[in-house]
Amino acid sequence: MNDLQALKAQLVEAVENHQDELIAFCSKLIQIPSVNPPGDTTEITAFIENYLNDVGITYQKYEAADKMFNLVASIGNGEGKELVYCGHTDVVPVGDLSKWDFDPFSGEVKDGWMLGRGASDMKAGLAGIIFATKLLKKLNIELPGKLTLAIVPDEETGGEFGVPWLLERGYVQGDGCLIAEPSSPLNPTIGQKGSYWFELEVRGEPGHGSLSPLAGRNAIVDAIRAIQEIRTLWDVEITIPEEVKPLIEVSKKYMREVEKDRLKYQEVLEKITVNIGTIEGGTKSNVIPDYCKVQVDCRLPFGITQEEVTEILTTKLDGLAIDYSIQRFGFKSVANYTPAENPVCQSIVENISYVTGQEAYGVMQWASSDARHFRQYDIPVLQYGPAYLPSIHGYNEKVRVEDIVRCAKVYITAAVDFLYQK
Repeated sequence: MNDLQALKAQLVEAVENHQDELIAFCSKLIQIPSVNPPGDTTEITAFIENYLNDVGITYQKYEAADKMFNLVASIGNGEGKELVYCGHTDVVPVGDLSKWDFDPFSGEVKDGWMLGRGASDMKAGLAGIIFATKLLKKLNIELPGKLTLAIVPDEETGGEFGVPWLLERGYVQGDGCLIAEPSSPLNPTIGQKGSYWFELEVRGEPGHGSLSPLAGRNAIVDAIRAIQEIRTLWDVEITIPEEVKPLIEVSKKYMREVEKDRLKYQEVLEKITVNIGTIEGGTKSNVIPDYCKVQVDCRLPFGITQEEVTEILTTKLDGLAIDYSIQRFGFKSVANYTPAENPVCQSIVENISYVTGQEAYGVMQWASSDARHFRQYDIPVLQYGPAYLPSIHGYNEKVRVEDIVRCAKVYITAAVDFLYQK
């Protein structure tokens, strides 16, 4: 066994021996509400600061917006490559409390599960990368280069005060990045579809409801016609670029053989998906509505740009002869990926196999994430984190404790491999 392999074996054993600290840390993160909106990360950021201070890890703290804090912390000698481990502190709202079987902010461990909002997305992953970095520091492991933590506050709303804010100002750079977002145990995500969110506003003419449809112009009725056209974006034929076809095919394999309940969703990898998310319009049942607003979430495959979608959409809606406007908001990106042969992808994938003893490979995600921002700055990136995927953003969110520990082992060994590579 060479020195590097011996070091990795030592680190896996150290994670095993300190796993109670990891689980307690994760539990406390869940117990601190950091719901976005509103996005106040004051308390959780202070808690993480204290955790880093325990072993003297230095960091910079940036308040990008009111009560939205970024932390950037580093260890290593700084004389080589830089690896970034990134995670977000914000979580989505809990929704109807009566539909939870437990307190969403309990952070309770029960029957091998960590329970609570953010358990899978993504406080377990966040705990893992912070814990792994702290453990390397505690053990006085001499790392070449630099391992940097980028802990951000504003991911769940697609906001601009987290990763993009740090990258724009040069506060985070790197030769590779791992985002501890939820993933399959053996299949990190190395590519994402693009995002195209927009609000459609349709304007009509008011009138007395007793005279409809002969009087006025019903904005809701016109919006329904518009929705019917918007939904046909799914039918747009798209030519997938040759260079990403292997990624599409291996992702379909994953959906067939691993997440078998996803088999029926294979088409989404090559289609524009359309979700009519919210509708708001009218004032009273007896008044012809003079406005209707519809928010839509589309995800874009490889092979089509946002500008092309706008052109297709405008052509469809112009043909209806309605009074409308479109305003983009939220997530905005085109499909993007990091090649599987990139060193950061290889380091994570190979160490998943090292830790689990099973074959691992990267796949494509049908949603979007902060990964797109890193790729815009030419920083290769992938996602790998503990999760019980069916519970993400839903009621009774949870994650297996063993998955939290497994991912921490991957994080700590992959950091060693990546930073020691010439």
